[in-house]
Amino acid sequence: MSAQAQSLSTDAVPAAVKGVVARLKEVGHQAFLVGGCVRDLLRGKPAKDFDVATSALPEDVLKLFPRVIPTGVAHGTVTVVSGGHHVEVTTFRTECGYVDGRRPTKVEFHSDLEADLARRDFTINAMACDPSTDKVTDTFGGQ
Repeated sequence: MSAQAQSLSTDAVPAAVKGVVARLKEVGHQAFLVGGCVRDLLRGKPAKDFDVATSALPEDVLKLFPRVIPTGVAHGTVTVVSGGHHVEVTTFRTECGYVDGRRPTKVEFHSDLEADLARRDFTINAMACDPSTDKVTDTFGGQ
């Protein structure tokens, strides 16, 4: 599938959250806002939390930021604390072997945004936004 792209104003995204994305990109990684925050921004609603999907491995994220919580390193998630915000940063991944329909028995990291978006629970949560360009990737028609 080819990704549809449109613009979205990310003015409501806190500077500290944009800074997490910018830092990841500054050192050569891909990084995007994903999931519910993109959905909320598209609907004109305030986002309650901010999630970032990245090509950076968890150990890279742990080294890049001064305040981090190793939330779920085995599953690719590190929480970055920045400007009073807790930003969940998760490596692009695929999952398989669900024991209970929610928790995977196997996680593989990769560098493909579209493959990461494809694993998400609903198409409305399978959108990504680059806050430096305000471009939205909506490969699966979540809008």
